Amino acid sequence: MELDKLTILDANALAARFGGGAGNQARQDRGWCIVILDRGHVLVGNVVVDGDWVTTTDASVIRVWGTTRGLGEIAKGGPTSTTKLDPIGTVRSPLRAVIGIVDCEAAKWNR
Repeated sequence: MELDKLTILDANALAARFGGGAGNQARQDRGWCIVILDRGHVLVGNVVVDGDWVTTTDASVIRVWGTTRGLGEIAKGGPTSTTKLDPIGTVRSPLRAVIGIVDCEAAKWNR
Protein backbone atom coordinates (compact mmCIF):
# COMPACT_ATOMS: atom_id res chain seq x y z
CA MET A 1 0.00 0.00 0.00
CA GLU A 2 1.38 3.40 -0.97
CA LEU A 3 0.66 5.89 1.81
CA ASP A 4 0.75 8.90 -0.50
CA LYS A 5 -2.11 7.38 -2.54
CA LEU A 6 -4.24 6.50 0.50
CA THR A 7 -7.87 7.60 0.15
CA ILE A 8 -10.05 8.74 3.03
CA LEU A 9 -11.99 5.49 2.75
CA ASP A 10 -8.72 3.52 3.04
CA ALA A 11 -7.64 5.59 6.04
CA ASN A 12 -10.98 5.04 7.79
CA ALA A 13 -10.74 1.29 7.15
CA LEU A 14 -7.23 1.22 8.65
CA ALA A 15 -8.32 3.25 11.66
CA ALA A 16 -11.25 0.89 12.28
CA ARG A 17 -8.98 -2.16 11.95
CA PHE A 18 -6.47 -0.86 14.49
CA GLY A 19 -8.93 0.67 16.94
CA GLY A 20 -8.56 4.31 15.86
CA GLY A 21 -11.29 6.81 15.16
CA ALA A 22 -13.54 8.93 17.34
CA GLY A 23 -16.19 6.21 17.59
CA ASN A 24 -13.95 4.15 19.86
CA GLN A 25 -13.39 6.83 22.48
CA ALA A 26 -14.55 6.10 26.01
CA ARG A 27 -17.35 8.18 27.53
CA GLN A 28 -16.11 11.43 29.05
CA ASP A 29 -18.21 13.35 31.58
CA ARG A 30 -16.84 16.87 31.10
CA GLY A 31 -19.10 18.71 33.54
CA TRP A 32 -20.23 22.29 32.93
CA CYS A 33 -18.72 23.57 29.67
CA ILE A 34 -19.16 25.96 26.80
CA VAL A 35 -19.46 24.03 23.52
CA ILE A 36 -18.53 25.90 20.34
CA LEU A 37 -20.18 24.35 17.29
CA ASP A 38 -19.73 25.07 13.63
CA ARG A 39 -22.02 27.59 11.94
CA GLY A 40 -21.80 29.97 14.90
CA HIS A 41 -23.69 28.02 17.56
CA VAL A 42 -22.41 28.37 21.13
CA LEU A 43 -23.95 26.34 23.97
CA VAL A 44 -23.37 26.07 27.69
CA GLY A 45 -24.41 23.15 29.86
CA ASN A 46 -23.43 19.80 31.33
CA VAL A 47 -21.38 17.98 28.67
CA VAL A 48 -20.81 14.29 27.98
CA VAL A 49 -18.66 13.14 25.06
CA ASP A 50 -19.53 9.58 24.04
CA GLY A 51 -18.05 8.20 20.84
CA ASP A 52 -19.07 10.39 17.92
CA TRP A 53 -21.60 12.44 19.92
CA VAL A 54 -21.49 15.34 22.37
CA THR A 55 -24.58 15.57 24.57
CA THR A 56 -25.23 18.84 26.40
CA THR A 57 -27.94 18.70 29.08
CA ASP A 58 -29.43 21.65 30.96
CA ALA A 59 -28.23 23.49 27.86
CA SER A 60 -28.65 27.11 26.88
CA VAL A 61 -27.66 28.86 23.70
CA ILE A 62 -25.36 31.80 24.47
CA ARG A 63 -27.03 34.38 22.25
CA VAL A 64 -25.06 37.36 23.61
CA TRP A 65 -21.79 36.78 25.41
CA GLY A 66 -21.93 40.10 27.27
CA THR A 67 -18.16 40.15 27.73
CA THR A 68 -15.24 42.43 27.06
CA ARG A 69 -12.69 39.57 27.10
CA GLY A 70 -14.47 36.82 25.13
CA LEU A 71 -15.80 33.42 26.13
CA GLY A 72 -13.00 32.79 28.62
CA GLU A 73 -14.41 35.59 30.77
CA ILE A 74 -17.77 33.88 31.26
CA ALA A 75 -16.20 30.40 31.42
CA LYS A 76 -14.25 31.47 34.50
CA GLY A 77 -16.62 34.01 36.02
CA GLY A 78 -20.06 32.89 34.91
CA PRO A 79 -22.52 34.95 32.90
CA THR A 80 -22.32 38.73 33.17
CA SER A 81 -25.29 41.03 33.68
CA THR A 82 -25.51 41.46 29.90
CA THR A 83 -25.07 37.80 28.90
CA LYS A 84 -28.20 36.48 27.13
CA LEU A 85 -28.96 32.77 27.54
CA ASP A 86 -31.78 30.93 25.78
CA PRO A 87 -32.62 27.64 27.55
CA ILE A 88 -32.86 24.78 25.07
CA GLY A 89 -32.85 21.57 27.17
CA THR A 90 -30.81 18.69 25.79
CA VAL A 91 -28.76 18.99 22.61
CA ARG A 92 -26.98 16.10 20.85
CA SER A 93 -24.28 17.30 18.49
CA PRO A 94 -22.07 15.21 16.23
CA LEU A 95 -18.44 15.41 17.36
CA ARG A 96 -17.45 16.48 13.84
CA ALA A 97 -19.45 19.72 14.36
CA VAL A 98 -17.56 20.66 17.54
CA ILE A 99 -14.97 23.40 17.14
CA GLY A 100 -14.05 23.50 20.82
CA ILE A 101 -15.10 22.74 24.38
CA VAL A 102 -14.23 25.22 27.13
CA ASP A 103 -14.35 24.01 30.74
CA CYS A 104 -16.29 26.33 33.06
CA GLU A 105 -16.25 27.13 36.75
CA ALA A 106 -19.56 25.37 37.40
CA ALA A 107 -20.16 27.14 40.72
CA LYS A 108 -20.23 30.50 38.91
CA TRP A 109 -23.19 29.48 36.75
CA ASN A 110 -26.56 29.74 38.54
CA ARG A 111 -28.60 26.84 37.24
